Amino acid sequence: MHSNVGYGSDADVAALAALVTDAEAAKDAVRFGQIREVRVLAAAGQLAERQAAGASERAKAHEMALRSIAAELAGVFVATDRTLQRRIDEARDLVESYPATMSAWEDGRLVRGHVLVIQDAGAIVPGEVRAEFERQAIDLCQGETPNRVRERLRMLAERLHPRPFTERHREAAAGRCVRVQPGVDGMSDLVATVPTVIAEGIVDRLTQQAREIIHARGAADARGADAGDAPDGALVTGSVDAAHVGSSFVDDTRTIDHVRADVFSDLLLAGTPSLDPTDTGDGNGALGAIRAKVQVVVSALTLAGQDEHPADLVGRSPIDATTARVLAGENTGWDRLLTHPVTGTVLECDTYTPTAAMKRLLRARDRHCRFPGCRQPAIRCENDHTIAASHGGPTHIHNLANLCKRHHHTKHHTRWRVRQLPGGTLTWTSPTGRVYQDNAPPPLVTFTPPGFTPPDGVTRPGLTPPGRLPPEPPAGAGATPSRPPF
Repeated sequence: MHSNVGYGSDADVAALAALVTDAEAAKDAVRFGQIREVRVLAAAGQLAERQAAGASERAKAHEMALRSIAAELAGVFVATDRTLQRRIDEARDLVESYPATMSAWEDGRLVRGHVLVIQDAGAIVPGEVRAEFERQAIDLCQGETPNRVRERLRMLAERLHPRPFTERHREAAAGRCVRVQPGVDGMSDLVATVPTVIAEGIVDRLTQQAREIIHARGAADARGADAGDAPDGALVTGSVDAAHVGSSFVDDTRTIDHVRADVFSDLLLAGTPSLDPTDTGDGNGALGAIRAKVQVVVSALTLAGQDEHPADLVGRSPIDATTARVLAGENTGWDRLLTHPVTGTVLECDTYTPTAAMKRLLRARDRHCRFPGCRQPAIRCENDHTIAASHGGPTHIHNLANLCKRHHHTKHHTRWRVRQLPGGTLTWTSPTGRVYQDNAPPPLVTFTPPGFTPPDGVTRPGLTPPGRLPPEPPAGAGATPSRPPF
């Protein structure tokens, strides 16, 4: 169901199309300027090295030459010389260590965001495998937005590193600690350096508990807004029945960030939230029973101990194989994914505990919101009918996809259109007719049978760049997508 009311006439769409054309020209101009700036800064660093080449104390001479050049350029860029010196180092690293990336950027195959994530992820990759990392990284970036490809590049870098991730994680974990960074106005930052999976679990549990408190606060007044879905940082209010949850909740206007911080303090100081609005007086409330949820993708070979490849903490970063095995062994509910041996696309999902299988498969297949470029995790998205149920769309996996609330509304209340093709591929058409193809993301951890050779023409799925696809079939003439091949 779509509505065009309030969102522009055909003339407005034509005006938008003109803006898009101008935007493309502006984007190219900015790209050329960015590339030129990087090469100028890299050349400045090379000049400093040449100036110091014949000096007796070469390191000191190079530093002084670099400082002088940075100070000269700082006046041009209206920045500090320290900032310019850092940018010179970064530019030189990019030009000298990532030549293929620079070429792809100059050819328009990458944007500045891609270049930054490639350079960031490649920082841990030794020089002897840097070229292979670049080749695969550029391929992964084709048609994908930088924020979506970031974690895949991190996983790629980890796989190409000669030292096993488990070994490096064990060394890094020896540096875990908790420290206080004093701030101003009587505030401080309490910083805990812990394994990523622990940190994500802590934040997830705090978020669930905070939302439970806000929900209980708002539910006391039938006229209060449903604050359970309040976004992070949003101000949520509601009248409260003091007799039910305690007088301290009257006129409570804390944001979800405030509640998270307060629950965090309560848990560390008292072992349990000091105020639980779900406590009825006959027993413990619901907050204590809330457990953290994290989504981890790990290959069967890694689980079986046949390799030490890192697992994927979905939407965040790699985790070591040992932690992944512990999580799988102690969890009573986990999914087994059947993936395509070439593309890695999820074909089927089952579980050893009773569950809503269709939602689990969708969560495993999509992993995040399926609107182009969005990375909102699937566990915080809504299951949307590609063809609305009111228009005859079936409630089946081939007609469902995860969309965050923002893009769910965009789909239903603007001129954006979407079709779902076999295998979970979505083709989005913008109001100006530009088409974006979003394939179901492959798991970052996959394996292929020994000796398996991909057929000619098979490529990894990704977000296809803007282009033109055949027009949608008319209503009643195959408008309902065919079933995927599983």
